[in-house]
Amino acid sequence: MSPGLRKVALTTHIACSVGWLGAVATFLILAIAGLTATDAALVRAAYLGMNVIGWTVIFPLSLASLLSGIVQALGTVWGLFRHYWVLIKLLITSLASVLLLVHLQPVTRMAEIASASDLGSMDMTGIRIQLVADAGAALIVLLVATVLSVYKPRGLTRYGQARTEKQQAPVRPA
Repeated sequence: MSPGLRKVALTTHIACSVGWLGAVATFLILAIAGLTATDAALVRAAYLGMNVIGWTVIFPLSLASLLSGIVQALGTVWGLFRHYWVLIKLLITSLASVLLLVHLQPVTRMAEIASASDLGSMDMTGIRIQLVADAGAALIVLLVATVLSVYKPRGLTRYGQARTEKQQAPVRPA
């Protein structure tokens, strides 16, 4: 990848990843408001907002982060399978994106319930608590991925070690 294209890919990946992190933080605040608020209009707005943010912001950013991360890894010296930290980030991002789809189902259900009726403080408590816990866990997972990106712990995978040895092997004359 040329230096200019690499910078565009890196900027895209960072913007999508940070956007995803910020959107999940916003989602967590709405989930807490939906769980703790006593005003029915605020509870309704929280769950309707969570549904919109989940499908139109968080999910697209998760996919964009995953795709831009793959492009970034394949187009740089880091590679996709050479370093443990890149591989772990790939697994975290892939798993988080899949789990996000599962997590958005109860969000959509809560939005449907909230739009059809007033939710009391004791209605659907289990799902409401689950939404807070899931959003909190997602925030922690995304922070772990961020830490891996910044600190880049050392360690080559077996594939990375083999590639390095192959590249460092002396060329034998024919």
